[in-house]
Amino acid sequence: MGGGSAAKEHPIEYFSASTLAAVVNYPLWRASALGQSGFRVALNEIPVIANVASSVPQSLAPYLYAFSPPYKGLMATVMGMSWARAAIFYGSDSGKQHLLSQGYSQSFSTVAPPLVISTAVQCVNMPLVRATILLQNPESDVPNIRESLRQIYKNHGLSGLWHGTSAGILKTVPKYCTAIFVKDYFERVLPPVDPNSEHKNRDALIHSAVKSSAAGVAGAALTNPLDVIRNEMFKTNLGLMDAIRSLHNELGWNFLVRGMSKNLIAVSIPVASTIFFTDAFIQFTNSQKM
Repeated sequence: MGGGSAAKEHPIEYFSASTLAAVVNYPLWRASALGQSGFRVALNEIPVIANVASSVPQSLAPYLYAFSPPYKGLMATVMGMSWARAAIFYGSDSGKQHLLSQGYSQSFSTVAPPLVISTAVQCVNMPLVRATILLQNPESDVPNIRESLRQIYKNHGLSGLWHGTSAGILKTVPKYCTAIFVKDYFERVLPPVDPNSEHKNRDALIHSAVKSSAAGVAGAALTNPLDVIRNEMFKTNLGLMDAIRSLHNELGWNFLVRGMSKNLIAVSIPVASTIFFTDAFIQFTNSQKM
């Protein structure tokens, strides 16, 4: 990212872009969490439409609930997403540049950093991820993230805070490795922006939009089944294989696509927008130095 600038020169741009993407996409993440977890949303439980609930299709309930207050765990969710994506993208881009400078291959330099960093980030972030997802259950009376963490610890012990880490890693690591691989591939194959063109800034943003969209969709489509499994583990406290068996017994192999439409939006847009915003911020910073 960054049109040739060294990633290590722009940590603020990476974190700012990740934070903006997390704020903008919080309602979409919330809708995805509801759909993949199988949480039931009743239209008459959504305050902003309570008076007209009977005339609203039930299929819209998760989206309306996701965009309606109260926004439980908003700050914790946004901060958790912000540092996580910033660490993954900044670490992957700067790590790639370092490995290439040491003589490693293009493929290894592209895949190794997100593989290591996204695994570490997932392990660190797991208690927060589990607590924020459980907090979105409309039937839950837990008021905030602190109480959600306390309840998990009370019911399942310290290890319960990291329950679902295996599925989380299986889901998160391939998602970011795929997204970053696709992003870097498009950076190589797209025609370079003419530095002498009067439209070079616009052309650079168009290039960024193309590569970020492709990266976001590729990462989201690949990992939906593992999102479903992870969220089922959160909801039921079952182990990995038991959660898969439970989902298969309930839904057959259709569980692989549960919440897919919401996930394609909720996962692809944050990843794509993080990449795009980072490029835009770095482009703006570089333009101010000229």
